[in-house]
Amino acid sequence: MTAKARPYVEARKEKGLWASSQFLLLRRTSQLFFLALFLSGPLFGIWIAKGTLASSMTLGVLPLTDPFILLQSLAARHWPEALSVLGAAIVLGGYLLLGGRSYCAWVCPVNPVADLAAWLRRRLGITYTAKIRPELRLYFVGAVLVASALSGSIAWELINPVTALHRALVFGLWFGAGGAAAIFVFDLFVARHGWCGHLCPVGAFYGQIGKVALLRVAAGNRTACNDCMDCFAVCPEPHVISPALKGERLGLGPVITSGDCTLCGACIDVCSKRVFNLGLRARNGAPSTDSAIVPASAVRVAPPRRSP
Repeated sequence: MTAKARPYVEARKEKGLWASSQFLLLRRTSQLFFLALFLSGPLFGIWIAKGTLASSMTLGVLPLTDPFILLQSLAARHWPEALSVLGAAIVLGGYLLLGGRSYCAWVCPVNPVADLAAWLRRRLGITYTAKIRPELRLYFVGAVLVASALSGSIAWELINPVTALHRALVFGLWFGAGGAAAIFVFDLFVARHGWCGHLCPVGAFYGQIGKVALLRVAAGNRTACNDCMDCFAVCPEPHVISPALKGERLGLGPVITSGDCTLCGACIDVCSKRVFNLGLRARNGAPSTDSAIVPASAVRVAPPRRSP
């Protein structure tokens, strides 16, 4: 499928600039907000959050720990402190409600880098993309845990480009931005949404949480779909759309249940027919049999009469 160079044109014409950009603006605000929590200390001496996205202390009382960090610590045979366990439980509970990979779209500082690369690919008409097996990122999760077990350390944090970029933005350690630059080049010229969609083990880990998360995107008005394909052009995980959008005749509900969905809301913004909305996993009832495929009843065919 060739991504459309300007998929938002129709949506902006039909819905206006705000309604066709609201989730993008909200995501950028969210990402800046989380960055500001950490920047307030170095810039103004007001330490709201100390640490990094991997592990932090907010207002001196609220511990927050990436559950993937805790899992690596356990693999490395380092029993974490009680605060780290509590912090991981808080974060895990939040993403079980809000969707595991909402971290990727609403918090991670690499997301704007990946979005910029995807936008440039569309505008430059770059259609080539390397074929990467979708389960490769799950293999990376296993490899990270094995590396942690063998090295006795939290292995991924030694090379994690997300943490490196966060430190570059907060502490001015700009050599750490090299990983983000490499991701940009890889996504632009090698594979569409290559890093976040196919390789990042952190995103893969949160995707497993997203399989059972409560908040979901739903194609609640899928009967209005005009097959413009704009949603597929902008979605970082386009394979999650079809079952919810086109699965009615197969008895599938309208909620996107795949853990790969980042809840970025790009499909909501870009759809001029307002097909998509935020919903709950529980509201994913199968359609009535009137809209499902119903086998035709058998027809009895009488044998031809023989001539006297």
